[in-house]
Amino acid sequence: MDFDSDGVRLHFELHGPEGGAPIVLVHGFASDYQLNWVGTRWQETLTSAGFRVIGLDGRGHGSSDKPHEPAAYALEIMAADVRRLLDHLEIETANYLGYSMGGKIGVQGMLDFPKRLDRVVLGGAGWGGAFRAAHDIAKALRGGATDSAVAKTFYDFARARPSNDLEALAACILGPQPKADPTALASITNPVLVVVGAQDDIVSEVDRLVESIPTARLVTVAGRNHMSTVPRESSKKPRWNS
Repeated sequence: MDFDSDGVRLHFELHGPEGGAPIVLVHGFASDYQLNWVGTRWQETLTSAGFRVIGLDGRGHGSSDKPHEPAAYALEIMAADVRRLLDHLEIETANYLGYSMGGKIGVQGMLDFPKRLDRVVLGGAGWGGAFRAAHDIAKALRGGATDSAVAKTFYDFARARPSNDLEALAACILGPQPKADPTALASITNPVLVVVGAQDDIVSEVDRLVESIPTARLVTVAGRNHMSTVPRESSKKPRWNS
């Protein structure tokens, strides 16, 4: 299913019982709803628990439109896409689960339309908006050489997905990001859970983010990095350290 978000066509999916508590799922950079949440069995887990899952392909990703202008990916605009999706579905309030890019969008959503979100899970998220290696990532996506291991990781991840438009992703990673505002973060009242892999070396200052949001608590996932936190283990139960 698609809807119009201020002139950009965005794809979304609905799963689970119609009367279930709604939860919006937003994926990470260069991923999409199916890869981030279906193959990893989070959709199955949430719908089995009675949630009504609303899965969004963010602009520039999956089956959604893919603009090539960085301005189209301003964080406030990507957060507004979530609000417009709730408007489209006539849902007043929903829970929220976002990973990496989706986590940043979740923070912005709590600042811009806090009453539309209930409980919020921010996965793979830290202090500040932009990836530290954003320009290196964009350069790699455009075929340029880079010594950045993070950029190479994202380039390999992005090009492995046939639906990805690498120029759109380069524009997305360069989209305007507001500076973190401690005063604004301190005003958040939504219950917040921040989840990161214990070996995640891509996000920075996670503790600072958690300390800045009065309602936040942190969970770390032992033995996982930024790319491996979301997928379930095949033979073991997830190991949580809080």
